[in-house]
Amino acid sequence: MPACEITISNKLGLHARAAAKFVSLAGRFSCQIRLGRNEDPAKCVDGKSIMSVMLLAAGKGTRLWLHCNGQDQEKAQEALTALVDNLFDEGE
Repeated sequence: MPACEITISNKLGLHARAAAKFVSLAGRFSCQIRLGRNEDPAKCVDGKSIMSVMLLAAGKGTRLWLHCNGQDQEKAQEALTALVDNLFDEGE
């Protein structure tokens, strides 16, 4: 599946709580999920690893690439994109 670009729009960026929500949701899918600042999935981190996602240090306005590859990749990409677009359910 082609990668999609997502923008971190919530006030605090991809902080600990937001990263935990992302990783928790990513863990529900069997496909491989990679996240990073580069369109090349080999240069991205494991989207199911809290430490890897935290190390992205993605503040508000950061553009990231989401790569989902595997059996349920469409559902994973839709759900994770919705979480980011919904400001990690934090309201701001």
